[in-house]
Amino acid sequence: MFQKFLWSLALLCLTQNLFAQTTLEGTVKNADGEALVGANIQIMETYLGTITNAEGRFSLELKSDQKYRLAISFISYERLEIEIDASKEMIDLGELSLDRQSLMMDEFTVEGTRVGLEDPMAFSNLDKDAIEKNNLGQDLPFLLDQTPSVVVTSDAGAGIGYTGIRIRGSDPTRINVTINGVPLNDSESQGVFWVNMPDFATSVDNIQIQRGLGASSNGGSAFGATINLQTNTLKTKPYAVLSNGIGSFNSRRHNLQLGSGLINNHWSFEGRLSQITSDGYVDRASSQLRSYYLSGAYMDEKTLVRANLFSGHEITYQSWGGLPVNYIDTNRTWNPYTYENEVDNYRQTHAQLHWNQQIAKNITSNFSLHYTKGAGFYEQYRNGDDLADYGIVAADSNVSTSDLIRRRWLDNDFYGFVFGLHYQQKRYKMTLGGGLNRYLGDHFGEVVWARNAGDSEIRHQYYQNDGEKWDGNIYYKLNYQLTNNLGLYADLQYRYVSYEFLGFNNDLENVDQSAELHFFNPKLGLTFIPSSAHRVYGSIAMGNREPNRNDFTESTPDSRPLAETLYDLELGYEFKKSNIYAAANGYFMYYQNQLVLNGQINDVGASIRENVPQSYRAGLELMFGWEPVKGLHWNANTTISQNKILEFTEYVDNWDTWGQEAITHTNTDIAFSPNLIAFSELDYDILNKKIGASEKGSSMILNVAWISKYVGKQYIDNTTNDTRALDAYWVNDLRLRYQLKNWGLQEVGLNFMLRNFLNEKFVSNAWVYRFNSPSYDPRPDDPYVNQSEGAYYNRIGLYPQAGINFMLGLDLKF
Repeated sequence: MFQKFLWSLALLCLTQNLFAQTTLEGTVKNADGEALVGANIQIMETYLGTITNAEGRFSLELKSDQKYRLAISFISYERLEIEIDASKEMIDLGELSLDRQSLMMDEFTVEGTRVGLEDPMAFSNLDKDAIEKNNLGQDLPFLLDQTPSVVVTSDAGAGIGYTGIRIRGSDPTRINVTINGVPLNDSESQGVFWVNMPDFATSVDNIQIQRGLGASSNGGSAFGATINLQTNTLKTKPYAVLSNGIGSFNSRRHNLQLGSGLINNHWSFEGRLSQITSDGYVDRASSQLRSYYLSGAYMDEKTLVRANLFSGHEITYQSWGGLPVNYIDTNRTWNPYTYENEVDNYRQTHAQLHWNQQIAKNITSNFSLHYTKGAGFYEQYRNGDDLADYGIVAADSNVSTSDLIRRRWLDNDFYGFVFGLHYQQKRYKMTLGGGLNRYLGDHFGEVVWARNAGDSEIRHQYYQNDGEKWDGNIYYKLNYQLTNNLGLYADLQYRYVSYEFLGFNNDLENVDQSAELHFFNPKLGLTFIPSSAHRVYGSIAMGNREPNRNDFTESTPDSRPLAETLYDLELGYEFKKSNIYAAANGYFMYYQNQLVLNGQINDVGASIRENVPQSYRAGLELMFGWEPVKGLHWNANTTISQNKILEFTEYVDNWDTWGQEAITHTNTDIAFSPNLIAFSELDYDILNKKIGASEKGSSMILNVAWISKYVGKQYIDNTTNDTRALDAYWVNDLRLRYQLKNWGLQEVGLNFMLRNFLNEKFVSNAWVYRFNSPSYDPRPDDPYVNQSEGAYYNRIGLYPQAGINFMLGLDLKF
């Protein structure tokens, strides 16, 4: 009912009578008199914006008798801002000339993999202010929760530590993430572990999320969404920022940021140190997180060279086991782990070198070298493990098991380069880009203590295997203006993947093996912008994605899964006026050979993922923004979807026969894919007072926001069974921001976030193991087990999220 009310009000707002209008027109050119096609035109502090057409012209409809500030920007040109007094029926600004920037800028580093209004895709942009207002120390996924089709979760329950994100139901292994155009996803699992990058959002200037296949990207193929993070931006003035925060569950956040500004018109340096600690909502799910970020740049009129070095170190007490399903109503914070050092301890360091160059008037390039070093382990106490599994021979032949402590290590190196060559003329722009990356992963395990140590020594190594992966791609992207209002988009990518690994052959021997895959990923679309108020687009794209490391190492050549293929159709419409924004994006994502867990054991005894021949995600994303009066904003989005597997076979263990039963399912929901996701933010400036007429005058701002998120029912496997489902939940947050600008300091900011203030009891993630046990009911002996039907049971671990909790932060900007 709540969401129906919100959207009924939205439709009412769209049909409201618009009073007298002023038409604002102009033409944007460079100093040589050439039209700048695709320049961004934005009426500041409103929803209204557009891009210039093939002749460099734009037109906007403004409310009459109001004053506005017009901003015009184009990559590699100086931004132009103009005051507009809409007192006339028609305002023609004539020819507006943009000057080339005297210093090269960082945007070229990510230009090839980002999209804009001229591209036929669904995307969301978050600027620095949007990031800062919610950034109180939680991992970056929680800052993206306001964008369409997003669901986030936290193992510890409060957003600090291990967190995850799904977009359109796609899990983190299907979401491509880049930092300044450099791939971030782990080469083997293909996921992103945000806990390795604590407080990284503080160093991020802007974020773009592309839903669907998106533009060609460096690294693993996007298979549901892309997240592009940009840290590289020029700050011309020196600055210092001191941030401190406290919150529920003994959470603490401290960071210091420093920047030199522009030195001698050529050099700049900046850095950050951060520390975040939290006990977690779940028992013992503590986090000790430290990180730093350093950047230095040299630039002149046509060249920019920037070096970045950033690192994160996390020590997180494990809460991976989840809460037993039967404890959810009595002991929501219970953690199965009690050994004092049951921790994950990992450090990851990234080095990037970016070189941007203006080769000619219409030709620019970027080239980036990168290196990532990761090393760490997770430690576990094991009760009564078989010594034979560790290659340990006991001193007593009658002893075959032992309590022990083990560490499983990962020591990896990831390095390579990415590049882009950009060319622009009056009616078209094109990019030739790509990259080549190599991953080396050393996996090994140690027994650091055993009650029955036998013939072993301390740090006895019981397994070791190495993995190597090459990942290369090259793409060509074209935007061509067919007419003044109609643009063509084409994007062609070739990608090559090579694995070298230790895996099983057909004789079940562990031997060195290799695999090669070749992918062609084309995209084609049209964008129609008849006026500044309307944008219509459509695209069709194909993407391919390789299986992950475990799919190769835990199988033989006969049982390995095939690569996945996705066909993505996107159709969208946007409507913008000065105080109203509305958009709808329909999508149909059709999968061939999508990989899903089915409970089956393969020919080497490992649980496998199965290729299901046909599955799809079909949905409608609705976005809405409205400013009914100055200072009051309402932003909302809703995703309505169907996510189906047409047919697949589930394999269920039978505890009586020690075999497996095959059960065929048809037209079932894909796991963790709710049919309804909705977000609403009502934001109001209680006080917005400026003192002094100049731009540097003091100001005082008090802002309050009510933030709501609804996530519909989710199934935790692919069988659409209500005994294996998470209930829908509706969470409400309250945010309060108080800012003083130019009152002695550049800015003093006090941010308060009261999360889940209605104390909703909800679960956002889970795992499940299904089995059949006709002769034994395990429920009295195992709190993780509930009954499915008949003699079928589920073993379920839940990840409950915190009830009412708070974070308070103080920022001092000098």
